[in-house]
Amino acid sequence: MEENTKELRKEFQAKKKQLASLRSQVNRFGQEKEQIFRQTKSSRDKINSFTGKIKQIKKERDQLTKQVQELKGKRNKLNTAVKEKSTVRKEAEQKKKELLDSTGFKGNPNEIKKQIKQLEEKIETEVMPFSKEQQLNKTIKELKKTLKELEKIGHVWQEINTVSADFSQKKREAEESHQQVQKKADESQLKHEEMNKLYDQIKKLRKEQQPLSEKYLEAKVQFENSKRELETILKRVNELAKLLDNQDEENYNIKAKKRTAEVTEKMRKGKKLSTEDILAFQALKD
Repeated sequence: MEENTKELRKEFQAKKKQLASLRSQVNRFGQEKEQIFRQTKSSRDKINSFTGKIKQIKKERDQLTKQVQELKGKRNKLNTAVKEKSTVRKEAEQKKKELLDSTGFKGNPNEIKKQIKQLEEKIETEVMPFSKEQQLNKTIKELKKTLKELEKIGHVWQEINTVSADFSQKKREAEESHQQVQKKADESQLKHEEMNKLYDQIKKLRKEQQPLSEKYLEAKVQFENSKRELETILKRVNELAKLLDNQDEENYNIKAKKRTAEVTEKMRKGKKLSTEDILAFQALKD
């Protein structure tokens, strides 16, 4: 019995040492696992953040792309209108040339009015021979005739001016539209480039995540294995502690009974009892 108790105590002490080592190991693997988990979570949170930004930027880029398409449609219509107005203007200019050729006048009608006024003022303000005055009046008469002919085709001048104004307006609108298209297209391109940069960062983070995931899995397996071994050893330590407690109590009772049996025998034979004998006998009574 005593030999068995020694073996149990020996095992108990060995298991307690093993238990302390395993606790330290479990704590170490647990801390390592949590550290790797925090790193993985931080990387995952960054990826989620970048993904959210990409979604927002993509939405903005798509809106810009839509605006570009709409502006291109408007620009194309304006370019078509400019071509049409250009054709109309050329036709009006040709008509203007033909009319001017028919009158034999190559200048501006306003110049004729100015010239007539100057000649009339000259006749009124200057002293000149009658022959010269007649000549000037003849010139004024010819100019007024030419002006009258030109005034007959005044609607043509109006048409030319209107067409020229329309052409200039449409050309300006087309140029502004083209600038708007270019501006929106540049903004859309910048959004696209911003998205690509975020995609590159996500790829980098995912590449970094792979070894982290493997290390986390390895640490988790080590932690779980050590934890199970710890639980097994702890269970055995508890069993040994209980067994040793029971055996200690059993050994005490056996020794006490043996001692009291000796005391009883002394009493029966009438021998003198020592203090230890009396205590042993008292323990038997209790």
